[in-house]
Amino acid sequence: MNRRKAIFTGLTSAGALLLSGCLKKAPPTYGSILRMGDDLTYAAQRGLLSQRALAMEYQKSDITSFPVTDIGDPANPASKNAYSKEYEELQRNNFKDWTLSVEGCVAKPGKYSLDALKRIGARTQITRHTCEEGWSAIAEWTGVPLGAVLKDAGILPAAKFVCLYGFDKYAESIDMLDAFHPQTILAHTMNGENLPARNGAPLRLRVETQIGYKNVKYLQRIVVSDKFVDPNGDINSGWSWYTGI
Repeated sequence: MNRRKAIFTGLTSAGALLLSGCLKKAPPTYGSILRMGDDLTYAAQRGLLSQRALAMEYQKSDITSFPVTDIGDPANPASKNAYSKEYEELQRNNFKDWTLSVEGCVAKPGKYSLDALKRIGARTQITRHTCEEGWSAIAEWTGVPLGAVLKDAGILPAAKFVCLYGFDKYAESIDMLDAFHPQTILAHTMNGENLPARNGAPLRLRVETQIGYKNVKYLQRIVVSDKFVDPNGDINSGWSWYTGI
């Protein structure tokens, strides 16, 4: 009976979350039953699970090789995505002139050098990357917490989503709970070395509570928004916007 009561209470909480209008902040369904299911999953996970729970972290002895799929280097004309002249120039100079633009619903929009980001703070974690293509790998990442960067930029009360754009023309968005999760970092170091180009140099997103394709590489700019944005067109392409694990 206690188990049934707990389940009932949980479902009631999820229902309350739906009825309270929380899903106004969730992605649109476009009338698709599958997308409605996505939003129900999103509401249930947000309503029933601890939003501060950490993804499992591992030991150095658990680190594995890390496959690279799709695009290996946005400055390589052989890559599947468009050749990036801008990225090539930055890479040639070892990213000394690279900056990350932070825009949108922030009091102090501006650009951050890699050194400036490192001064904000750092977190190191050994976590598992779970790819939508069926493989997984474990690596050590060091980077600045995304939440600390947003606080430094003066995130405004109206902010609801964070959009991240890469030089390879790939982009994703996450909500504020994932943006301020303690394990969500902008990683500049992998396995104790500067992040290599094939893994997203000089900076990539690590959002450990979601499937791999949410982890944008080759970061160029961050845009904080007061409304939902699907910058990569995941929903219309048949992908789930929220892929919580």
